[in-house]
Amino acid sequence: MKSLRFRISSNNIIILATLLLLVMLYGTGSAMYNGFFSLQVFLNLFIDNAYLIIVATGMAFVIITGGIDLSVASVVALVSMMSATLLNQGMNAYLVMAISLLIGITFGAGQGYLINKFGLHPWIVTLAGMFLGRGIAYLIGTESIVISNAIYTQISSYKIRLSGDSFISISVVIALLFVLTAIFVGRYSGFGRAVYALGGSERSAVLMGLPVAGTTIAVYTLSGFCSALGGIVFTFYMLSGNSLHLMGMEMDAIAACVIGGILLTGGFGYLVGPMLGVLCTGMIQTMIIFQGTLSSWWTKIAVGFLLFLFMALQRLIVMKKEKAAGGKIKIVRKIARNDVKM
Repeated sequence: MKSLRFRISSNNIIILATLLLLVMLYGTGSAMYNGFFSLQVFLNLFIDNAYLIIVATGMAFVIITGGIDLSVASVVALVSMMSATLLNQGMNAYLVMAISLLIGITFGAGQGYLINKFGLHPWIVTLAGMFLGRGIAYLIGTESIVISNAIYTQISSYKIRLSGDSFISISVVIALLFVLTAIFVGRYSGFGRAVYALGGSERSAVLMGLPVAGTTIAVYTLSGFCSALGGIVFTFYMLSGNSLHLMGMEMDAIAACVIGGILLTGGFGYLVGPMLGVLCTGMIQTMIIFQGTLSSWWTKIAVGFLLFLFMALQRLIVMKKEKAAGGKIKIVRKIARNDVKM
């Protein structure tokens, strides 16, 4: 019974706190504003943030290994600019999507290779990637490019009807399917186990014979793929390309991971968490919109407060686990000493 209580209080407390926060925000908004308590308002959170859910989920894999990826927003902007340019030149829409994914995969794999091969810190490599991606986007163009391609326009405007007048977009389906796939991969695949083991202790992962180098490159490749896929989804949403798109969005993705219970120290986190973190931040923004008089910057203030709260909660959990591990080590040493005496 004690072990069950410990597991609930330590391993699941952050994700439960995120769920509780989401329910409280939705309940508070429903009590304060007319029309807030509706299915479409809730579904709009997914419609407006589908791209961020994908990017944050990819970021989660990187953070679980103990790394970080600061280049995600620049890859989204690059994909939007590249897609808009190629589509306006008459290239096939599906070929443009394939090229976008290839760009993201190449970008991520290159960063992962540099991090693994030369032992560079992920902050430095991905910061360079952030400037590189944004710079290439600026080279393509500095003005917004409107997308008028028929396939992109049709995908953007297509509505999947649910109960009553409520609906979701194709982008929401893509995001949800991706999150479900990520949860399955993280929980049941060898790659997922290697990701968590690498984040827990790289040295232990090496001793266990896990492919540390391959896993490191793979998680950054996956993050690049997610950034490109998020860029495609974002392009559906905006129907335009702009080198200034989503400035600072990489911090939104990291914030969603932290609020969703992904430990920044690596080795722990539920892959449904980033989606819940995105919904929480989206709910705050929706409440500010319904309020009508507050600046949108209050969203950043609220998210900053939540980050402090959840990081403090993470630290308490880590300290509790370290204390428990230290107690077990003392017991083992005591037993060993007794055996020696005998």
